[in-house]
Amino acid sequence: MSHIIKAITKEVQDKLTPMLVLEDFIEGNSRFTENKANTADYKALITQTTTGQHPKAIVLSCIDSRVPVELIFDQTIGDVFVARVAGNFENTDILGSMEFASKLTGTKLIVVLGHTACGAVKGACDHARLGNLTGLIKKIEPAVAAVIDPKEEALRNSGNIDFVNEVAVKNVLMTIDSIRAKSEVLAEMEQKGEIKIIGGMYDINKGIVNFYK
Repeated sequence: MSHIIKAITKEVQDKLTPMLVLEDFIEGNSRFTENKANTADYKALITQTTTGQHPKAIVLSCIDSRVPVELIFDQTIGDVFVARVAGNFENTDILGSMEFASKLTGTKLIVVLGHTACGAVKGACDHARLGNLTGLIKKIEPAVAAVIDPKEEALRNSGNIDFVNEVAVKNVLMTIDSIRAKSEVLAEMEQKGEIKIIGGMYDINKGIVNFYK
C-alpha cells in the first residue's frame, strides 16, 4: 500500500505494456479485496491532470452501482477511462471512445467488465420489454441464445442465477469479438501488440475480478 501523489505522465504511459497494465489491475483488485487500497493526494492529482491525461486503460463496464470501476482496481484520478452502459455491450459511440482512448490518448488495455447477478442480463434472460429498455435488452439477447445449457426452457430465465452468470460471461466474450470485428483501428492495434482487449467478470459477493484473456 502506498500514497499516490503523482499522476501518470506521458513518459510513464509510454513505458507501459498491455501486460504490465493487466498485472497492475490484478494487483489492484487484490489490494481492494484485502482492504489494503492505496491512498491518494486528490488535490495534487487534480492539479497535475488539469492540462492533460495519460490513462493506462479503458474499461467498458455495466452501470451497476455495486461495480465502482476505479475502486475495484485500486485506480485513481487520471488512471482509467470508463465507459458505462447497462449490460456492458459495445455500440458505435463506445467504439469511438475506445479508439480515442487507445489511438489518440495512448491507453494500453481495453477491459470489457461484466459482473455476476447483472440486472440487464437478467432482463435479457427474461426477454423483458419496457420502453427504451427494450432496445438495450435486445442487444444482450444474442448472448442468451448462445448459452446452450440448460436446454429446459423453465431453467432459462432470471430465476436460475447460474444461467444468468453464464450469459453474463458469454456477453463479455461476444462483446470482445464484436469490438475486434467492428473496429479496424483497435483490431490492428491489438495485432501489433500496442493494446490488448480482454474480458473480466466481477463477483459482487467477493469483490474479485476473474479475467478472460
